[in-house]
Amino acid sequence: MPLTSWPYLAFPGTAREAMTFYHEVFGGELTLTTYGQIPTEGMPFTPDPEAVAHAQLESADLRLAGGDDPSIEGASMESRVYSLLVGVDTVDDGRALIDRFVAGGGEIVMPFALAPWGDTYGQVKDRFGVIWSFVAPGERREESQLLG
Repeated sequence: MPLTSWPYLAFPGTAREAMTFYHEVFGGELTLTTYGQIPTEGMPFTPDPEAVAHAQLESADLRLAGGDDPSIEGASMESRVYSLLVGVDTVDDGRALIDRFVAGGGEIVMPFALAPWGDTYGQVKDRFGVIWSFVAPGERREESQLLG
């Protein structure tokens, strides 16, 4: 049975802004469905009709979903518990994406640099508090070099 896994982010009222920004960064097709566009009868809360019930971003290389969760309104997305890992083909591709996040109000968490395992790796926290990790393949180092 083939499986598909997509990251899903529950936003505290910022789903439209965040998913629109991610669409600007990654391209692809973005669909947004508001609570006002779906039946809400029987829901355990009364949602804002303008809040995003479901958003989906699909590009050639990325799938991301999310929506506004009224139960966490006012919460922070910032967490060291999770990050989204994006593999890129080249170091230049990684730097370009990180630059887009920084230009959009993000901040570098870990510089995009050669990692001990031989790839180039870094992290940026976007203006919504989500940490994005980027990795570009590099020349693999011999295990003996890594161990000392």
